[in-house]
Amino acid sequence: MTYQAAENRYASMPYRRCGHSGLKLPAISLGLWHNFGDNKPFDNSRAMLLRAFDLGITHFDLANNYGPRPGAAEETFGRVLKQDLRAYRDEMIVSTKAGWEMWPGPYGEWGSRKYLMASLDQSLQRMGLEYVDIFYSHRPDPETPMAETMGALDAIVRQGKALYVGISSYSPAQTLEAASILQALGTPCLIHQPKYSMFEREIEQGLTQVLSDSGIGSIAFCPLAQGLLTSRYLNDIPADSRAAALDNHFLNGDAVTPRLMQLRQLNDLALQRGQTLAQMALAWALLTVTSVIIGASRVSQLEENVGAIANLAFSAAELQEIERILAST
Repeated sequence: MTYQAAENRYASMPYRRCGHSGLKLPAISLGLWHNFGDNKPFDNSRAMLLRAFDLGITHFDLANNYGPRPGAAEETFGRVLKQDLRAYRDEMIVSTKAGWEMWPGPYGEWGSRKYLMASLDQSLQRMGLEYVDIFYSHRPDPETPMAETMGALDAIVRQGKALYVGISSYSPAQTLEAASILQALGTPCLIHQPKYSMFEREIEQGLTQVLSDSGIGSIAFCPLAQGLLTSRYLNDIPADSRAAALDNHFLNGDAVTPRLMQLRQLNDLALQRGQTLAQMALAWALLTVTSVIIGASRVSQLEENVGAIANLAFSAAELQEIERILAST
């Protein structure tokens, strides 16, 4: 069946200006970190991408190593783009990144000019694109000079392979240095992608001020703390959850158990607001960042998360209660 985008796709989603640029991002963006690799049913991945676009999600966030298998998420996205979304390319923001290990040898990770430019060429081929809207340095490189990494980003824009550039997981000091170099080159840093949630608030210790002062937008990954800030963990750790998996390096039972009482109290507050815990957690993060990146394993989960936009305002009393809960042990 030929896909036709919903006519009302822009009726509800808020779009926010990214830093001092002319680009607006949807409050909710879709990340393809999990659930879009070649170990997942293609039809489900396609259904989530199309439903996201129908709900007003115009920004799709990828990276070279997203899968599993590394590169598979970009291939999945490219397949859906070719099959269903090609006519809507100019309505979409597509981002990808390079920085983590992608291929063997000394040129397959970090921040060298050789790696970044080769990686983007491979990403464009996998997705069937001539350019991406945003290309990120996925992590700072402690050995490559910052000027080389930022110079590669500038060259990528000048070659027409990306419209904007960004950085991810850079410290406040590294962000200042990167932004200064890019500004001098004439390719301003558009956006920073940090980890941020109710349980991961490090960016409030300097980074948010740097971004504000520098006119750089922000987009949070893991705003639901790897699924912890959802109704899944209100009673205990489900046997089929990420936290229960012995090989999960991002979320484990030791991180969940001390949070159970907090999760239940936060959930009670969310219910009073007419929201699920996940919806409230996303709305809370959007008080600080331009956009949040959600992950989803099914369409219903995607729809629930997008429902956060129905109530993005917090009273002073609600914010105080959230701080009280987060400070409790």
